[in-house]
Amino acid sequence: MAELKLSRQKTLYISLDLELITAHWGFIYPRVRYKAPFLPRSIHRSARSEELRSGRCCCARDRGSSFEMFKKFSQEEVTAQNQVKASVQRKIRQSVAEEYPELEPVLDDILPKKSPVIVAKCQNHVNLILVNNVPLFFNVRDGPYMPTLRLLHQYPTVMKKLQVDRGAIKFVLAGANIMCPGLTSPGGGLDESVAAEAPVAIMAEGKQHALAIGFTKMSALDIKNINKGIGVDNMHYLNDGLWKTQQLN
Repeated sequence: MAELKLSRQKTLYISLDLELITAHWGFIYPRVRYKAPFLPRSIHRSARSEELRSGRCCCARDRGSSFEMFKKFSQEEVTAQNQVKASVQRKIRQSVAEEYPELEPVLDDILPKKSPVIVAKCQNHVNLILVNNVPLFFNVRDGPYMPTLRLLHQYPTVMKKLQVDRGAIKFVLAGANIMCPGLTSPGGGLDESVAAEAPVAIMAEGKQHALAIGFTKMSALDIKNINKGIGVDNMHYLNDGLWKTQQLN
């Protein structure tokens, strides 16, 4: 029995049911039952945060900006669109070529020198790179450019890959961030050359194409050795708002 002191000298007793539930993807976590007149929301968040920190779930949904970035994205979230100068366009091309060397031979097809490149500024410091009104790349603040999933499906080998097991697919497609156990479990897969703070394609057991674009919070080796906590932020996934936005007017 855990005792928690509240304001006005009230005491809230929280009873933890130690029954373990096995989630269908193969991980366990305790079911928490609260026996009290009321349960402040902050306490619920605290209990959930402890579960996420402990690594008992393969996906995390309490991360805020990352999984919500494109969850309900629409044209209304674009605050400005500007055609960039030739010098800025060259810097974008250079950054993309450095991040994805395999794209360099086809970069003239993706970002034609004579076609205007538009930068659309969106909420949460997100920038979209558009050519002919089609979103091709995005980044957050001054971070690395990441391809949209539609572009990645055209050039599937340009990004390093991490793989989640079959049971985690529906959680990734709901926008959940990826916990380390979801990558180290049977059916998961790690490319040990992947560094921390790097864009990656999120693959899934038994699926041919990437289902998400992620940004690593730790290196693949740390994901393997630590095996708890969030390994990859889920930036963009199939059927989110950006996927549905094939063109911006």
